[in-house]
Amino acid sequence: MVYVKWVFLITFWVLFGSVLHYTLPQHDVVRIVNTYEERQELNDWTRIFWSKPDDQSVELQSRHVQFIQTKTPDDSNIVYRNEDTGWSWPPYFKFDTANLYTDANDLVSTKDNPEWVVVTHYGWRNELWSAFPNAVSVKAVDGPDYSAINWFNIIFLTLLAALFWAIYVRWRRFRRARIDPVLED
Repeated sequence: MVYVKWVFLITFWVLFGSVLHYTLPQHDVVRIVNTYEERQELNDWTRIFWSKPDDQSVELQSRHVQFIQTKTPDDSNIVYRNEDTGWSWPPYFKFDTANLYTDANDLVSTKDNPEWVVVTHYGWRNELWSAFPNAVSVKAVDGPDYSAINWFNIIFLTLLAALFWAIYVRWRRFRRARIDPVLED
């Protein structure tokens, strides 16, 4: 029974950490090389990686998606999608897809004359499932050495840890005061 308990706990915390890693904002220093729009098929099993479409297009099997192609300082490729999140999950309340697309087009640069930007995004890139991280914002920076401190993640994870600790402490006190005496009798 102990193994079942540990398998359950480890599975729960791995899934919880995966949801946090997927949802919380991340920052990448990149050089934008191209932006384009493409018609994407929305398969049933990969639909979870795409933003929820508006109410009028829920039944559609494909839709147009904007993409931002970038290169990292070590010359790796990262492709971001650019979709509104609206009022759905994750709660970024992103309604400015057209403005972000315009800003990204304005920041396109070449290898000879690079213009470095910080792309704030959430999500994962998975080539097998055609999953792309969703860009939330772009901001020009001085160079590829720029280091962004993700204050939101630090504060959020600290508050979340404090909440879990408070629940744990209260549970132990409740158990010691109410449950253990009953079990001892």
